[in-house]
Amino acid sequence: MAETEFNPGYLPEITYVDAQMVSDIRKTAKEAHERGLLAATKWALDLLRAVTEERRSLPVAKLVKDTPPLTEEEIREEEVFELARKAVDEKQHSRAEHLLRDGCSDKAVFLRTYCQYIVSEKKAMRAWHALDGNRHQPPTPINLQLTELYQSIEYSADPWLLFLKALLLFRLARHGEAIDCVLLSIIALPWNWSAWQLLGDCIHDPESLSTHLEKIMLPSSHPILQIFMVRMMNELYSTTPAELETCDTLLGPAFFPHSLWLMSLRANVLYNLHSYAQAEKQFDTIMAIDPYRIDDLDVLANVLYAVENKEKLSALAQFYLVLNKDRPEVCYLLGCHYSLRVEHEKSVKYFRRATELDRTCSAAWSLMGIEYLEMTNPQAAVESFRRAIDVNPKEYRAWSGLGKAYGILGMHSYSLYYHSRALRLRPEEAECWEDQAHSFEVAGRLEDAIACFKRALEANAPHPMTVFLRLAQLLIMIGDHAGAANYAQAAVAQGEAHAHPVEYYAKALVAVAEYQMRQPGGDWGRAREYLERVVGESCAGAGRPDAREGGGTVEAGIALARAW
Repeated sequence: MAETEFNPGYLPEITYVDAQMVSDIRKTAKEAHERGLLAATKWALDLLRAVTEERRSLPVAKLVKDTPPLTEEEIREEEVFELARKAVDEKQHSRAEHLLRDGCSDKAVFLRTYCQYIVSEKKAMRAWHALDGNRHQPPTPINLQLTELYQSIEYSADPWLLFLKALLLFRLARHGEAIDCVLLSIIALPWNWSAWQLLGDCIHDPESLSTHLEKIMLPSSHPILQIFMVRMMNELYSTTPAELETCDTLLGPAFFPHSLWLMSLRANVLYNLHSYAQAEKQFDTIMAIDPYRIDDLDVLANVLYAVENKEKLSALAQFYLVLNKDRPEVCYLLGCHYSLRVEHEKSVKYFRRATELDRTCSAAWSLMGIEYLEMTNPQAAVESFRRAIDVNPKEYRAWSGLGKAYGILGMHSYSLYYHSRALRLRPEEAECWEDQAHSFEVAGRLEDAIACFKRALEANAPHPMTVFLRLAQLLIMIGDHAGAANYAQAAVAQGEAHAHPVEYYAKALVAVAEYQMRQPGGDWGRAREYLERVVGESCAGAGRPDAREGGGTVEAGIALARAW
């Protein structure tokens, strides 16, 4: 797949979903549901449903390890546990915790501790939001019960409790210990997607990813490992066409051909590869199958936002606002919708609502910061970008946004630092190179700015003519007139190829003309032609007769272009 792949040769290659795998996924879904892990349950059921009917129906009696019988504690607690589960379904977590106060089985301990965790997190969140707008508000909510909860299960070896220990350690910012715990849980329960997500939250670079995956004794061809790798390549902005091939394999008849979740993962790969039309087409397929699916709607919003498809965003906003206005994905989509309509206040409102519903929605924090920049409020933008980084250090848009905000505030050393952090995460992003170039330019480091603009061109800058013009101007400033003329000529070619108005590249026309006139044996014919085009455009725009004939063309053309 990518350079992070490992290949333990003594593990057998997996080329299809077998009966054992189907049984394991089904068992994980059941156990996750019993423990109130709704996201893990939903993910496993989506994957199970995606397996072909033929493979789901394969006999498993002789293949599957016997399910361990209920322990005496589980039998004794069965009725009260079921009552507590019903309370969880009704979101009565405090009641569920109370009902299980004397529970001793691993299952009861898990559900009781997990409910205590949810209740304490909600309490911490309310206290945190009470300080909104206050400079004393901490970067993240402070849950004072985390240590006590961790100590209550510290010596547990049950795989589900190991996952819960890892979750508590992660919230305590003890990431190394969290990784150790979650890896042990994954080895025992490879289809618990919540554990894989937690592992991903602890990993911030490809090298760390490779190091930790080597500790998991699964063949590199195992579908869960393949799924996680693609997800992490998306998260780390290291996506390549290899990830697309992996998605196509996983969506093949031998694995999970009907998985909407995997289709969304594939769409995210296409988005990161800048194949926006194909990503949108993939989402069209998903919505044709299940028009009421809200999961991953934020990725679709990113796709439509990137191509500025206002009409489709507007239609989706109206539909999903009625369907469920209290999902963070819907609020995020609405924020993108209003951003494209240049209604910045409404956009901020919905991005903020998305973060209130899900504090870890780093994309909403980032785009809220960008909206604040549009509203010329860099201080508020800095706060939003910092919140994004607090919940997801891999969010490159937040690092880039901090660079822009500090540039506006005139703090250029900070600006350069944060732009470099964005580039470290997204070295193939042309916009990041352009932002870094502008920072170097303002700081007076012209040669560094030139190098960054050149890297932007290598990364397929979306507006190359603008980059050509900046390079021409910077090269003139350092005395490289030949290089400036080359980039100016490239800007002219770009303008002509796309039929842009002459005023868009008048400076480039004049730069080429001046260079030709100064060179011994220069092309005076081309110089005159270019300057006449500049003068002619000016005359046409002013509604005056064509003044290209007669004297003064050279001086008039140069003066007019510099006025632009």
